[in-house]
Amino acid sequence: MKDLNEIRQQLHGLNIVEKLRHLAQLYQNRIVFSTSFGWEDQVIMHLIFANQIPIKVFTLETGRLFPETYYVWNRTLEIYRQPIHAYFPQSDLLQKMVAAKGPNSFYESVENRKECCFIRKIEPLKRALAGNDIWITGIRAEQSANREHMEDVEWDEGNQLVKFHPIFDWTLDEVKEFIKVNNIVYNTLHDKGFPSIGCAPCTRAVREGEDFRAGRWWWEDQSKKECGLHVSG
Repeated sequence: MKDLNEIRQQLHGLNIVEKLRHLAQLYQNRIVFSTSFGWEDQVIMHLIFANQIPIKVFTLETGRLFPETYYVWNRTLEIYRQPIHAYFPQSDLLQKMVAAKGPNSFYESVENRKECCFIRKIEPLKRALAGNDIWITGIRAEQSANREHMEDVEWDEGNQLVKFHPIFDWTLDEVKEFIKVNNIVYNTLHDKGFPSIGCAPCTRAVREGEDFRAGRWWWEDQSKKECGLHVSG
């Protein structure tokens, strides 16, 4: 495990762009940023691309994304002219699952849903993170209760690397304002009640008063709303 306190000390007093530059210089080709093209990720991608910070940007192409998500992906490439690396599910695993259980098996049980998440997201993520030391994410503290106890720099035991959340302390209003001021392209589903946007069959709009992640896997027990991408253990 790396000395997290040392990293926090190095980043202390720097603004976000300076923090990203410092980490990029320190870890060079071993630092990556993962995007799902949501509000937060578009902010961080803008900071990286607009400032020409040498951090590899990647996304998980599950094959079940919303058309609106693909539009943001394409527009982001057109605007910044910087590569966004796509990691796909392994075709043999996906073909075996769909052949045996059909394309929508995730509705049938929690086990099936977790299997689909593993094949389409977790396994590709493992490949994307392999060989890297720093993983940049768009996580914010206020997004859900279990994330309020996290810090902006943390150790990911499962993936054996450091995670850095550059806009960890931002409010949603601050995210929206930054997007507006900088004229950043964003997913219009956010304007239709989708605070968290994943795969199309597994995401619905959130009703007034519902939890932030109520729109994800809404047919399951509401107590656990994570697919496993950000489980540190």
